[in-house]
Amino acid sequence: MIIEMRKGTTPEEIDEVVQRAKSLGFGVQLNLGTDKAVVAILGSNTGKLSTDTFAVLPGVENVARIMKPYKLASRGFKADNTIVTVADVPIGGDRFIVMAGPCAVESEDQLMTAAKIVKDAGASILRGGAYKPRTSPFSFQGLEKKGLELLADARKKFGMPVVTEVVDTGSVNLVAHYSDILQIGARNMQNYSLLTAVGMTDKPVVLKRGLSSTITEWLTAADYILAQGNTNVILCERGIRTFEDSIRFSLDISSIAVVKKYSHLPVIVDPSHAAGHHDFVPSIAKAAVAAGADGLLIEVHPNPKDALVDGLQSLTPSDFARLMKEISRIASSIGRSV
Repeated sequence: MIIEMRKGTTPEEIDEVVQRAKSLGFGVQLNLGTDKAVVAILGSNTGKLSTDTFAVLPGVENVARIMKPYKLASRGFKADNTIVTVADVPIGGDRFIVMAGPCAVESEDQLMTAAKIVKDAGASILRGGAYKPRTSPFSFQGLEKKGLELLADARKKFGMPVVTEVVDTGSVNLVAHYSDILQIGARNMQNYSLLTAVGMTDKPVVLKRGLSSTITEWLTAADYILAQGNTNVILCERGIRTFEDSIRFSLDISSIAVVKKYSHLPVIVDPSHAAGHHDFVPSIAKAAVAAGADGLLIEVHPNPKDALVDGLQSLTPSDFARLMKEISRIASSIGRSV
């Protein structure tokens, strides 16, 4: 249930609504906008509440039920687009943001070389995996804490915020200490304990869509983070599993438009995991820009042939530099800058 307060409502009137909800055993989430406040009443039994319970209170303008499973991620709760700012980088506004770097942090030399490459080409945020959840337990699992330390060193050296994946609740605080953005991978999209844990931090979160998840399930997963008070959620479309086997995953380009219509959260695209092959990454990336995505998450390696993880889908330095120029032209044509 969503309660819109009138413009100019007093803090006392807002508090009365909040206290009424809490007295009935419901949770509350506030969205204090510049013009008006919106109060979300959260709980499994809100359907049994009469709208009159809150409509009669002073300062209440409108009471509405949100029928979709996701509440806090919906435009019913927040009409304006959310802009997540990391350092001085705004994600979700007029500027198109590119996060780029190697899939996995392999060594100091590899990471520093990659960081210089992507920054010189125009990327705003450095990506790199310190913890790598892999399909096989015998595959390279990442440098873990050492990898985090290297990412922090790269941030200091190149002045770029860093994004890296957190894979379990036990490592949330450690990863948050070293990184600027926490990434939830596709395989963990419905790991509700992990979503709750990152929601308790003050770090922005990139939430990747699950391999076989619907958009509704994806946005409902975002609610787990938002419900803990962390409003800095960035959605990431990375392709879903379909009957098609010519590429790694089928990128659902339509999800960008659907998310933009029904949610206020920014959405970026990972063309590398969708494509699975470097030949297809540029085309998918450019389509995402044109479709209205707010950014890209791209894998770039100084020498993909030597990569320990996902070398086939990683762009070379020259291919990435060329793509950045093409992205810039497309973004400019729709009124955005890179």
